[in-house]
Amino acid sequence: MTDRPAPAPDRAPEPPQPQAQAQAQAQSQAQPQSQSQSQPPTPRRRGRPTRTQSAQGPATREVILDAARAQFSERGYEKASVRSIAKAAGVDSALVHHYFGTKEQVFAAAVEVAFAPAFQAPGAVEAGPPEELGERLTRFILGVWENPETRAPLLAIVRSAVNNETAAAVFRDLVTGQVLSRIARGLDLPDAELRAGLAAAQLVGTAMLRYVIKVEPLASVDLEQIVARVAPVVQGHLTADRTRTGRPGTADQAR
Repeated sequence: MTDRPAPAPDRAPEPPQPQAQAQAQAQSQAQPQSQSQSQPPTPRRRGRPTRTQSAQGPATREVILDAARAQFSERGYEKASVRSIAKAAGVDSALVHHYFGTKEQVFAAAVEVAFAPAFQAPGAVEAGPPEELGERLTRFILGVWENPETRAPLLAIVRSAVNNETAAAVFRDLVTGQVLSRIARGLDLPDAELRAGLAAAQLVGTAMLRYVIKVEPLASVDLEQIVARVAPVVQGHLTADRTRTGRPGTADQAR
């Protein structure tokens, strides 16, 4: 009986060719690279504002000032911060520093904008006869407070100024330079600065009691009644005979 040939053993798998190995390696290296390219870009770090933010210019500046006045009114000068102002305005803190600088400088800018109508007082006072100076000044200053649109920013600034010395100093410097000094120069008297200060004290005190503290009946009485009573006093401070010592008739008795 003829023996059958033994079956051939199974063939072992051939080793991969060098070319196939090179292609597989190139694909594995390319995959992480493509994944890294699809990742979102790193967010921009805080710092100077972008060109787009800076280009918004006056609109952004006004938004920051509005937010600053609200923060100073609601939280006071001490508790308000550049960060809280920026958050209220919806901008980065760097943008507040870019436009204004420190918190003190932001407050000064807010005061200047809020008191812009009152800063026109010297010009309004100069237009008219000297004997009506007190009435013109009284009507102008109280008229600014009487208007709701101009009163709101004034209230915000005054509330901060009366509670903090730094805020009060900023407020005082602006009011002295923009209003009192200009009125004093128009009086042409040796004690003109004192006269302007006394007249301002009369008007600021009246405004505080009527519009801020709201003391009755001063808070609700008709404006014309206030003008009729306050204007002669302001006139006396500005133009009365400087030889008087303060008591009626003193100068006459000394003669």
